[in-house]
Amino acid sequence: MQTIWLGGAEWLAVLRIGLGLWWLESWRHKDKKGWFERGTGIAWAAGVAEKHRWAAVRTGFGRIVAPRPRAMAYVVVYAELALGLGLVFGLLTPVALVAGLLLNLLYLVLMIHDWAEQGQNAMMALISLVALFAMAWQTWSLDAQIGLFT
Repeated sequence: MQTIWLGGAEWLAVLRIGLGLWWLESWRHKDKKGWFERGTGIAWAAGVAEKHRWAAVRTGFGRIVAPRPRAMAYVVVYAELALGLGLVFGLLTPVALVAGLLLNLLYLVLMIHDWAEQGQNAMMALISLVALFAMAWQTWSLDAQIGLFT
């Protein structure tokens, strides 16, 4: 493989770190007070889910998320933070990549009608998949430094 400036493994690390920064930005721009105290994030998602064309989404949201909105707000917000930190620092990277891929797929399915969100979630899922199968934790990561996932 020929590359410019960096080697292939380094470019994959750049991709992994960039994805991590994307997750951190998603976490940073959230109104945490709104999510945690007023339930704005889960309330918004509930509105999307109740109008969803797929019954499985309405039912799943109603059974899993709706009964525990406060806990789910914390799960979503802190999952994005954990994913960002894990990918930027390369700690438990394959776990973060799989979890991020699943979260992006959940977002993709929930917001099937929102084309702006579709593009973001599809690209983040694709980056997760490429970084996972290319083992993007081999360079510039704590995983590589401590010998995890070699």
